[in-house]
Amino acid sequence: MNVLTGYIVREILKGSLVATLLLLTLFNLFTFSDQLKDLGKGHYGLTEIFYYLALTSPSVFYELMPASALLGSLFILGAMGNNRELIAMRAAGLSILGIIRAVMLAGLILVVVSILVGEFVAPVAERAAQMIKVNAVDEGRVVMNVKYGLWLREGKKFINVRKMQDDGNLADISIYELDDQRRLRYSIHAEKAVFQGNQQWKLEGIKQSGISIDQMTASNQNEQIWQSTVAPDLLDIVVVNAHDLSMYDLAMYVDFLKDNHQKSHEFELAFWGRVVNPLVVLVMLLVSAPFVIGVKRGINVGGRMMIGVVIGMGFNIIDKIVGHLGLIYDLNPPLMAVTPSLTVLALALFALSRVQA
Repeated sequence: MNVLTGYIVREILKGSLVATLLLLTLFNLFTFSDQLKDLGKGHYGLTEIFYYLALTSPSVFYELMPASALLGSLFILGAMGNNRELIAMRAAGLSILGIIRAVMLAGLILVVVSILVGEFVAPVAERAAQMIKVNAVDEGRVVMNVKYGLWLREGKKFINVRKMQDDGNLADISIYELDDQRRLRYSIHAEKAVFQGNQQWKLEGIKQSGISIDQMTASNQNEQIWQSTVAPDLLDIVVVNAHDLSMYDLAMYVDFLKDNHQKSHEFELAFWGRVVNPLVVLVMLLVSAPFVIGVKRGINVGGRMMIGVVIGMGFNIIDKIVGHLGLIYDLNPPLMAVTPSLTVLALALFALSRVQA
């Protein structure tokens, strides 16, 4: 690595770090404001809120990395262009391709950091944050929150929730009740649970098993009312989210769902999103190059930041739309995950070819 390449790499990393800190601070301020509505519930105080913010920050960092890379590179390369540093570098023998190569080298470093945080830090910290909040708000009701569902205890009953739907209803729920000797008394599995209000859920598609010393009984019911203090807002806090799992956990959970003949489309899409995310960081850095090299000098910082915000927000919106379309129409998850990034990559390469021409 020559001196000029090393200089560009260091400056891009510094700019991306500053952009990350600014965006992370902004997002944490919004999160702090949102968490204040639960202040005073149970033992949920300011200390728990700050713990929650600290533990959710790695996940936010991972999600913000592509946008941070784009903003940081636009700012740094733009400043170099305005100060005629890029012209001096090209006069010293560094080609446009060499500048882009240095930017991509900085991107590879950011990708490595992003993968390490996203795979090894963020999932563990996110689950710890959710457990801290729910235990403080609901006084330790939650027993365990794992990738195979949420376990709760309610008196002598143990409840396993596999999926929380967008409307607040539950899917694939199992209820186990023990007797005074801690032996299994009966179990219920319901395909769906709909919250009725007044601490009541309507279970649908029920398979119930009764267990005693003398015999076992089994029965099926279309629906049944379940009286429980478990509320949808509690479950919404701690139920397993596909985007909070590591790539390994997602792969294992997809296999588990397929082995049990359950729908895995959402988790497959999240898995391939994890695979594609490093590509997104590199694509965002590549996008910044033509907006700096091919644009005249004198554009102020605000203008470049606006370009970055528009591109970043536009990409995120399109990416989410494509992902939801894939879920709705049951389209191929790898294709849906990679299509937005490849489209932006093609546009960036086309823009760079025009600049070089």
